[in-house]
Amino acid sequence: MNPQSLKNASPRGLWLRTVLVSAMALPMLIFYAIGTLGPLLVADLGIAPHWLGWLLMSAFGLAALLSLWAGPLVNRLGTRRALALLFWATLAGYGLLVSLPGFAGVLLALAICGVAQALANPVTHLLVAECVEARSKAALVGLKQSGVQVSALFAGLVLPALAGHLGWRAALACLLLPTLLLALWGPRVAPAGVTGKPVSLKISWPNSRLGLLLGGQLCVGLVLASFVTFLGLFAARQGVAVGESGAMVAGFGVMGILARTVLTPWAARLAEESWLLLTLLLLASLALAVTAQATPQAHWPLWFGALGMGLTAVATQAIAMSMLLRDPAFGSPATASSLLSAGFFLGFALGPLLFGLVQQRQGGFAYAWLFLIAVLLLGGVFSLLLARLRRRDAMGRGGLTPER
Repeated sequence: MNPQSLKNASPRGLWLRTVLVSAMALPMLIFYAIGTLGPLLVADLGIAPHWLGWLLMSAFGLAALLSLWAGPLVNRLGTRRALALLFWATLAGYGLLVSLPGFAGVLLALAICGVAQALANPVTHLLVAECVEARSKAALVGLKQSGVQVSALFAGLVLPALAGHLGWRAALACLLLPTLLLALWGPRVAPAGVTGKPVSLKISWPNSRLGLLLGGQLCVGLVLASFVTFLGLFAARQGVAVGESGAMVAGFGVMGILARTVLTPWAARLAEESWLLLTLLLLASLALAVTAQATPQAHWPLWFGALGMGLTAVATQAIAMSMLLRDPAFGSPATASSLLSAGFFLGFALGPLLFGLVQQRQGGFAYAWLFLIAVLLLGGVFSLLLARLRRRDAMGRGGLTPER
């Protein structure tokens, strides 16, 4: 894109940042809403607690599937039209969520939200790639990825209070107006135009580097989805009120914002970010181990776990997405980010179902927390293998490091 195009695209400014953060936050807000309002949904819909996993499956299962083609679709539509599709799909999902009755209605509404979730990373990555100078990309990726944690902050602080007074459906209806405004005016921040290339149904499989990064993020997605979905229910068993568990999710969001905005640009200056990913996953395992020690007499392990997971596991996705933009060996930004999102969303889809299954059949939460710790350690193995692969490739190029 030439300098004049960059000028026309409004490359920087508050509105660009607002759109980027909103595009990441709004489709993911429903996930955190289920985590904080889980006890209310279970009571209102008359379902067993493990059925919450099926709600996440409807959203993130579809998001994972669509992510396989989201990159080429975004390239075909261009950032402006793709942003419009993202915000209108989000609006439709929330509209159905507050209007359709019963468990089946919620299931359908969350599936529509999955369309927006599949588009979020590819379109925002392409927007950053087109409109932001190289030296600012890592910081802006960290900022826009923190939008996911902004949704956690909102879901933890605001939604429980609104739901307590208005009901959970009316609380979510408050999001319709801002989503409509973004659908109408948000896409204007992006450059106009389409590539003209047809969308191929052929799946672009990840190369070895991207495959290892994807494997690690699948593990992270599985753990994060399980942790946030069942934290409220686990806390309720320890005698914690909905408001306090919501505050825990809000703390999780604050720590996630801090971690993503600070660690992502810092990781870009490291010789190898994969070692940081490994360290963060090991620390996240420790946070889960402490969470499992909560009792009705001791609630502090729940706070430790929520804040610790926000500071560690949450940061890994922003760092991974930033790696895609700066190292062309992973592939083109839109395609690589869509494949990485597919792995992450697959973890989100499977995590609550598997966690609920382990929790039901193995005798409680203790085994379920151990299951998540094992998954995080597997993610650490993927990060270790990626670090070794990149080091070997760099040595093969005469010691050159990836683009910084």
